[in-house]
Amino acid sequence: MTDATTAASVPEKHRNQWADVWDQFKTHRGAVMGAIFFVAVCCLVIFGPMLWHLDPNFIDIRSKNQGPSFAHPMGTDQLGRDTFASVLQGGRVSLLVGVTAMLLALVLGTLVGVLAGYFKRLDGFLMRITDLFLALPLLPLLLVIIMLFRDTLRAAFGPETGIFLLIVFVIGITSWMQTARIVRGDVLALKEQEFVLAARSIGTPSRRMIGRHILPNVLSPIMVSATLGIANAIITESALSFLGLGFPSDFPTWGRLLYDSTNFMTLNPERVIWPGLAISLTVLSVNYIGDGLRDALDPRIRGR
Repeated sequence: MTDATTAASVPEKHRNQWADVWDQFKTHRGAVMGAIFFVAVCCLVIFGPMLWHLDPNFIDIRSKNQGPSFAHPMGTDQLGRDTFASVLQGGRVSLLVGVTAMLLALVLGTLVGVLAGYFKRLDGFLMRITDLFLALPLLPLLLVIIMLFRDTLRAAFGPETGIFLLIVFVIGITSWMQTARIVRGDVLALKEQEFVLAARSIGTPSRRMIGRHILPNVLSPIMVSATLGIANAIITESALSFLGLGFPSDFPTWGRLLYDSTNFMTLNPERVIWPGLAISLTVLSVNYIGDGLRDALDPRIRGR
């Protein structure tokens, strides 16, 4: 038996699509480093407070405005509270706001994009709504909404939970437009594909068509939008907290830590550096992950 016959008799190993995606993702060094850093940050803010036993709200006036030391690796604030514990606690809130707001924006954007792309009679109306939201000045709109509903939600759900729900809702409803446009464009292209036309010819209902044939094929842009949405939500929450309209001072976030540190920049400049560095590096790592996913999920690039 010749070598050619032997090779032909051996069945070709089936390649998994997600294995191909992972192989392509690994070639993007920035994305791999960003993923490692982001996972490390998530583990640090989740499990760090369990290992670092100092309470971020514990006040020790005798240790106020100290620089980095073994007892306080990132120093203390004007009330003697440990900055490292505050950064860990603030990271929990900032990442939770980013992920939750991203999920809300993703659901809204995907729903609007799929409906606008699949149902022609809804396309014009939904896209005009999207254009309206895109035309709104987002930061003034966020400030007005927070000023109007902040006290009401605080009274209904408590100071921390009320502000959390308000900020997540506000960021989510002002961040879905880009996802909707991207998903709509992909759905319009998928509608003309042969497998969709074949499914429609045998009488497949619209609900099943969207669930089995449309949504699985638009997961790539949705996943990329998800990673970029986390970064956008973290920055927006930090901006709102920096303006003093976010969480209360005893419920720290990275943006709130920046806001509380601005009056002490000349005395302890490192107090501004730590939360600013956490925001910058986390957002940068998420953006690199999004770039890597975009390349890995693109079938025109994958496999090269």
